[in-house]
Amino acid sequence: MVNDEEEDMSQGEQRNSREEDGEGVRREESETDILKLTGESQVYTATRDTLFPKKITHTRTHALSLDWVFGMNPALPVFCLQDHDQLVVLYAGAHVGIIYNHTSNSQHILQGHSSAISCICVSEDRRWIATADQGPESTLMIWDSYSGIPVHTLFDCHPEGGVIAMAFSKDTKHLVTLGNGKVQCVSIWDWTNDTEKPLWFTELSPKHGFQDYIIFNPYDSTQLLSNSESQVLLYSTVCNAAPSGFDAAAFPHSSPGRSHIVNMAGGSFSQSVFHWKEFQVLTATAAGSIVVWQLMEDLAANQSLTKDKVQVISLQEHPITVLAVIDSCIVTGDTRGHINFYDENFMLLTWYREFNLDAIVSICFSKECTEGYLDGCTLEAKPIIIRNFVVSTVSSTVVHVNAQKGIPQILIQENCEPLHAVTCHPKRPAVVTGNQKGILKVWDYNRKLTISSRAFETEKQIQCVMFDPQGLYLAVGFSCGDVHILNPKTLQSHPEECFHYTKDAIHHITFSSDSKYLATADAGKAVTVFHLQSSKGSLPRWKYLGRHRSHYKPIKDLLFGVHLDSTQPRLLSLGMDRRLVEYDLEKSAVNQLLILSSERVEQSAVPMCMTWYPPLTAEQFLLIASDQYKMKLLNSTTKMCRKTLLGPTYRTPIKKIVVLPFSKDGETSSYYMAFITEDKVGLQILPLDGNPYKSNALICHPSGVSAFACSYDGRFVFTAGGSDCTVLSWEISFNALEAAASLGGKDLAPFYSLLEGGRDGKFYREMEDFFYYCQIRHQGIDSMEKRQVSTKIPLTEVPSLMRALAYFPTEQEIEDMQNEVKFSKYAETGKYVTDIDLEEFIRLYVNHRPAFGISSDELDQAFCILGDHDSTGRPVLQRRELLELLQVRGEPMTEDEVAECFTTLLGLSEVKEERESAEHDIYKSDSGDSEYSLESAIPDEISMETFTGHILGFPSSAQQGGRSSSPE
Repeated sequence: MVNDEEEDMSQGEQRNSREEDGEGVRREESETDILKLTGESQVYTATRDTLFPKKITHTRTHALSLDWVFGMNPALPVFCLQDHDQLVVLYAGAHVGIIYNHTSNSQHILQGHSSAISCICVSEDRRWIATADQGPESTLMIWDSYSGIPVHTLFDCHPEGGVIAMAFSKDTKHLVTLGNGKVQCVSIWDWTNDTEKPLWFTELSPKHGFQDYIIFNPYDSTQLLSNSESQVLLYSTVCNAAPSGFDAAAFPHSSPGRSHIVNMAGGSFSQSVFHWKEFQVLTATAAGSIVVWQLMEDLAANQSLTKDKVQVISLQEHPITVLAVIDSCIVTGDTRGHINFYDENFMLLTWYREFNLDAIVSICFSKECTEGYLDGCTLEAKPIIIRNFVVSTVSSTVVHVNAQKGIPQILIQENCEPLHAVTCHPKRPAVVTGNQKGILKVWDYNRKLTISSRAFETEKQIQCVMFDPQGLYLAVGFSCGDVHILNPKTLQSHPEECFHYTKDAIHHITFSSDSKYLATADAGKAVTVFHLQSSKGSLPRWKYLGRHRSHYKPIKDLLFGVHLDSTQPRLLSLGMDRRLVEYDLEKSAVNQLLILSSERVEQSAVPMCMTWYPPLTAEQFLLIASDQYKMKLLNSTTKMCRKTLLGPTYRTPIKKIVVLPFSKDGETSSYYMAFITEDKVGLQILPLDGNPYKSNALICHPSGVSAFACSYDGRFVFTAGGSDCTVLSWEISFNALEAAASLGGKDLAPFYSLLEGGRDGKFYREMEDFFYYCQIRHQGIDSMEKRQVSTKIPLTEVPSLMRALAYFPTEQEIEDMQNEVKFSKYAETGKYVTDIDLEEFIRLYVNHRPAFGISSDELDQAFCILGDHDSTGRPVLQRRELLELLQVRGEPMTEDEVAECFTTLLGLSEVKEERESAEHDIYKSDSGDSEYSLESAIPDEISMETFTGHILGFPSSAQQGGRSSSPE
């Protein structure tokens, strides 16, 4: 590890580099820039020292750049890339590969996958790296380890399931991949040529078991082997014969024609290798044995293995997890963390058993070697080739071993457990993480070093962590319901500040701005508040104030604020029950947490998170994001919805938002907001206006991001990956974010792009026509007076115009739209706005309409919930039930409103005299004339197809498909 002085000097150099002006940056042109000017290949000219230069200058071209990966995927192997002047290893974490230089404590991150990396391998000379994933859009990428540049990409090389294993040939010209589908396929690729088809492939019969390991014969690239837990398969590319198989199930048995099944005593197979001298395959087992398969030279020929050609050698009692062949030695690693070296006769040469490791996952030997003598078990000392090696374990520990001296050096020591808690210190460059094993760790994210850590013995599964605004306290919430308040320096707590008031997991934890209140929200839908109390002669202590089960659905967010008319803190909680609850902290007493107000903030959308909107207007707002990709600004006092805006739309809705700290010394002088969705992290330029180009997001954790936090200076965002056991550090570039936003155009150009056909499309022309028709309609269609030409229409015409454009808002949404325009300038001028022009209307329409329209799935789900199933299994509603629901549920309609709607939708001609003489029975006309009766016009049973086609008049999917399909 580098010492503190070196690290401080490195930080100083980086700061100086950032502070240089543009001319200074140009003077520090990197070798990469020079190569671009000269036209030379960066890959061709790269050397071992290219990737980690002594002086690093970065020009951030992305709004978010991955700066560091904390953690790794322990299931994948770790490779030693360099072990001479500097120690460099390769491993994977989440969806990225990491080239880690232990000597300089720096990382180069290989980004390009959109799903978690499922396998990784390197070439014999360690120059080339291959990474692959198993996502829906699976990708295989080959990288140059000297420059970190991707040189070849294969898309969907195994469409069904992606890649489970792969390996380079010894000469590096070919790459073999093993598919993860139900019917597995083995493919060999000539990756150095631009081809999309494999050189050779074969499909595997399911009877061979699920193969999850594959290698080339290092001494003959036409031969390969793979194995599952029960079978070893051998392949020859010389001819198209099916693979030969060796089984652990029954003996003796020879399947006709192509596979040969042999019994062996012991457990399941782990890994297999080719012998370096004999025509043999060696297979390690979970019983601690090595199975030796004696082969014929021609693997393609049908060979029958007799009992005398199979040998089982019992080496130890514990399962062997790793098997390798290096320099005429057989190397094994097992579940006890022991590493043994054997000669060709399986005589023990030497061992490494004092490292106190967990089960071994991989062993990778250095390219550099020397010849010498090792202390071993044999009486006769023979010179052997000595190589250092790198070992990885199931607990994410990576150790470098000096084979000559037998000295281990820990390179990486992570705790491989799901991680859901992350927070940043409010005044120092420190980030705190907590995992499901109860391990709390504090990182210095500038120096990339662990400052301190603590393992909780009785409490496990840390769910959330949070600093108070002064950095004096660190609160930790556990899945068992406990809350501990720690000293951030020592990570210890006073016994009186360990609280146990619930058995439900703590999901949210937050401090008030004056650091005198602490609130938690748990899985029991309750909010608990703690108060810092001071007494003479003793230190202030946290005390329990009260608890209230204020929601009937899970709580999505918890937030402290400050009252406008005082400095007193206020506390709000937001639930999936669509209620915003405020608590009366001033009047609450011990064991009595009082509620000040409870407001419903959504009709159908589910609120996901909230934060205080920065002071960009004269009015103070609370910002709430919903699962319908909308953001609402609520007046902080009245809770009235003052604005609805289209939020970022990145496949899944926003689940957490944070306004970044404002800094006048930063790159820009604007406010920005960071957010996370289900698998992405993003940035948003403020103020919000619905412009889609003012946000930027990218995948951070394909399996799901569980939490995130921002650094105190707004330079970094940290995301926790939950099940992938990693925390990613993202460096922010506001200049890049602003530059990307400017590409979307100015003024109304970004909003035109959200309309079908854009500014020159048919929809926009229809919108213009409807807008000016509303002017005529307001002045009177039949009026013969002189028309008043205007660029605006009254607010009262907005609902009709919205409906004409196929957006049918609810009464509450209409009220929100009208209030939004009406009060838009009230705080500045004290006057109401009573009309709206076309440009303002387009903004209003884009922000309020459903982000993705209404899908048939939503209608189908509504019928499934409200109706019953008929004899064919279709969900249906009875006519009387539908009419009653319209008058009772949601926004109730009157009988006249229901009758008017159905009369218009169904095209019924209604006679005024009949309506006046009717007894307000909308189900049947008293006149008995079925022509004007809703009862005769609406079927007794209404399915979704009947409702959409017959009543609403929507075209069927078949009609839509017929119109959209082009003639052949």
